[in-house]
Amino acid sequence: MRAVAFVGFKKSGKTTSLEAVARELKKRGYRIGIAKSMHATFDREGSDTWRFSGVADYVLVKAEDTDAFLFKAKDLNALLSMMPDVDFLLLEGFKSIKHVPKVICAREESEVKELNDGLGIAVSGVIANDESDRIEGLPVINALRDVEKLADLIERKAFMLPNIDCRMCGFDCYNMAKLIVKGEKTLKDCVVLNQRAKVIVKVDGKILPMKDWVQELVEKTVKGMLSAMKGYKEGRKIEIIIRE
Repeated sequence: MRAVAFVGFKKSGKTTSLEAVARELKKRGYRIGIAKSMHATFDREGSDTWRFSGVADYVLVKAEDTDAFLFKAKDLNALLSMMPDVDFLLLEGFKSIKHVPKVICAREESEVKELNDGLGIAVSGVIANDESDRIEGLPVINALRDVEKLADLIERKAFMLPNIDCRMCGFDCYNMAKLIVKGEKTLKDCVVLNQRAKVIVKVDGKILPMKDWVQELVEKTVKGMLSAMKGYKEGRKIEIIIRE
């Protein structure tokens, strides 16, 4: 799954830009997921769903206009994992996210400067109505007039790191993401994503990211249990499959 965040302040054109890109990528045959960061309370206190959420771990809502799945994610990884089968995950908001590239939507140049944390790949939104070609070194692309150009850029530049800061590549995910945006590193340099970790655990065929100390704990626990069993030999590859 590749991801990009459309970040910006209020009325900067985030929604318009994201929607235009989503439609273009969908037209190209990709499966699209969208995640939106809201500052308002979604589940109003006192409502039926609010009461259910106080009891249940998950709540499904069937309504005339739409359906909803309500749950409380323990962290951002758990939230984004709810859409594992999409080609592109487009995030609206999430200014503080540090492991995906960003399209900076702004009304004026000072906002671009404030939001550019080294993960920007383009500038869009309201400011893209002006005639500037580049701001803060980033290409300015109007998502309505040149949506194909912006979608092309996202096809090439979108990515998502594991966001576990294992440092097995030598960097935390934020600094690795900045290096990838600069073109100095690629996703192939991520040890976890490329299955070069010492211990790999897969759930339904998908890698479960683990920090180095967790890998060491799993390795020593498994080897400790198996060492007393006949047929176990040190230094051999171990595979364990658990089916429910």
